[in-house]
Amino acid sequence: MAKPNYSFEKRQREIAKKKKKEEKLSRKQADKPDDDGDEPGADDGAGAPSTQQG
Repeated sequence: MAKPNYSFEKRQREIAKKKKKEEKLSRKQADKPDDDGDEPGADDGAGAPSTQQG
């Protein structure tokens, strides 16, 4: 009888989990197309000092 390759099985489970997670993330992004630009840090120059101060 052949010895089971647990490393291969584990890797396949990890790949399946990763694929499922990516699909879920893509579905979430598809549900909220209007929230793409509202992330903190996505503003243009939000962290840069202003030249008009003082």
